[in-house]
Amino acid sequence: MQERSSVGELADRLRKELNRYSPDEKLPSSRALVERFRVSPVTVSRALAQLAAEGLVVTRPGAGAFRARPRPAVASTGDTSWQEVALGADAAAEAVPRTVDAAGVLVSLAAPPPGVIEFNGGYLHPSLQPERAMGAALSRAGRRPGAWSRPPMEGLPELREWFARGIGGPVGAAEVLVAAGGQAALTTALRALAPPGAPVLVESPTYPGMLAIARAAGLRPVPVPVDPDGVKPGLLADAFRATGARVLVCQPLFQNPTGAVLAPERRGEVLRIARDAGAFVVEDDFVRRLVHEDAGPLPRPLAAEDPDGVVVHVGSLTKATSPSFRVSALAARGPVLERLRAIQVVDTFFVPRPLQEAALELVGSPAWPRHLRTVSAELKARRDTMTAALRLRLPELALPHVPFGGYHLWARLPEGTDESAFTAAALRAGVAVTPGRPYYSAEPPAAQIRLSFAAVAGAEEITEGVRRLAAAYDEVRT
Repeated sequence: MQERSSVGELADRLRKELNRYSPDEKLPSSRALVERFRVSPVTVSRALAQLAAEGLVVTRPGAGAFRARPRPAVASTGDTSWQEVALGADAAAEAVPRTVDAAGVLVSLAAPPPGVIEFNGGYLHPSLQPERAMGAALSRAGRRPGAWSRPPMEGLPELREWFARGIGGPVGAAEVLVAAGGQAALTTALRALAPPGAPVLVESPTYPGMLAIARAAGLRPVPVPVDPDGVKPGLLADAFRATGARVLVCQPLFQNPTGAVLAPERRGEVLRIARDAGAFVVEDDFVRRLVHEDAGPLPRPLAAEDPDGVVVHVGSLTKATSPSFRVSALAARGPVLERLRAIQVVDTFFVPRPLQEAALELVGSPAWPRHLRTVSAELKARRDTMTAALRLRLPELALPHVPFGGYHLWARLPEGTDESAFTAAALRAGVAVTPGRPYYSAEPPAAQIRLSFAAVAGAEEITEGVRRLAAAYDEVRT
């Protein structure tokens, strides 16, 4: 973290000094910059590389760094208004418009302004990420024989075997495809299982990114309510009968956003209902590795209890590592596997081999179980800190379910509270939260917010963030 900060600071200082030099004039040597700014040679090299990427500096091997010549003036833009007609005409011809609304996804991806506490994040804070272990794994991976050659289209056999062991049951390595993150795997699954215009059953509420995938593919999301025990089987059966859907997308473990875990007595029933409907269940097992220290034994993936090929399983390493470590598994049994494979090959060819090799290095290292234990303990502590702070400072917020895994809480605002006004007031107070509306494919039953405790620096920031939330609530209540 300190090195990255130093690189940015040095790049800023050099950027401000560039006007002292004429175009093509040589800048001070790297050694001179090291002595002057008292930084490492690596910091100087990275700062110059950053300025080179911005087109401000040109580096010449053996000669040094030079101020770049000014860029030529950009020609005036043309008239792109014709695209409105072309795009509008395509949409008008579609039974279900395949418009892409990324707003719900961007809420958890966009970095908040400086000084704003990030209760809206969807990934581990850098202090929780195994940065050193990932860096070492990537370094070792790059030196593996054949690391930069083309991998098998389905993924490296050893990595497929590792994912298959984690799923268990009847799933073997031959039934696993390595994909570029959970979002890509879900996209492939929905494209394979449902034609444009078809209904797809989704949990309500559910992950906005999944709703965006479905709508972009021209599918019609149909909500099926969940409670703390997961999706409701009776309503699921009703939805299959009413819609004729052939796909259900669900998160049986620590569901996003409610944190629900599908109850033992519902697991077999959900599979039976889907099988009777001739439908697939897409199991998004996205945070299995973010279990809290006090959770106890976890239920197996649904795919491990499915001998009939009903379940298409998606599991990812991303949530437990870094948003840039996009390696996941897409597992299925039966003829559908070939369709999934064909779509993935056409869309992306394959996941880059160095990243797959790095994944193997990481999960096979002693650092991996240590990292998981550390994260498990830290997430429990953060969850407890946030829960206690909310009950102390904002008892008006209802917490219907406190999960034993995942990275967030799902809170219900008091009746009559304007959700949009509250999230806006929270941002003014210096804390970013995720509004509940994007998690619903139909009208939401109440005003709600999702509060992440994984994307912040630690307990002190959680406590301060809740204090700011309380001030925001006082603002909208008066």
